[in-house]
Amino acid sequence: RVGSGPFPTELTDDLCGGDLPRGAPGTEIGRHLQEVGAEIGVTTGRKRRCGWFDAALMKYSHMINGYTSINITKLDILDDLDEVKIAYAYKNKETGERLPDGAMPSTLEELAMVEPEYETLPGWKQDITNCQTYDDLPENAKVYVSRIEELVGCPVSWIGVGAKREQMVTKGF
Repeated sequence: RVGSGPFPTELTDDLCGGDLPRGAPGTEIGRHLQEVGAEIGVTTGRKRRCGWFDAALMKYSHMINGYTSINITKLDILDDLDEVKIAYAYKNKETGERLPDGAMPSTLEELAMVEPEYETLPGWKQDITNCQTYDDLPENAKVYVSRIEELVGCPVSWIGVGAKREQMVTKGF
């Protein structure tokens, strides 16, 4: 994401163009995602804000848009991580009350008042850039993709495993 505004799963601090305080928990992962994923604007040089996959947001988007499948890009930038997280719900920062399943705050002010609840999965700790089929992916990467499908309620059909156009794995074809 570029620009300001609420970003519940954000992991980037002010050194990386984000809104989190310098050195906040998780910002070293945000920096990793930004650097390995080349998340810097080509024209502006502006650093993009990075965060964990937000399944709560994607579930809402799927409910509104009726996707038949989705694409996960840049799965390879998670290769070096010991664990990966998926935001599966939001809760109010002040009350701790969880938003109903599938609900989304209706204003930016309300969105700024939520914090994500995460599910943590083991990382795969191996290079996936040479994978050519879904079956070539490490088991933990497949578990991650399957869990996204379950949480969003929509199949994943394409998985980016590298920066090149041909580094796209298909699933379910």
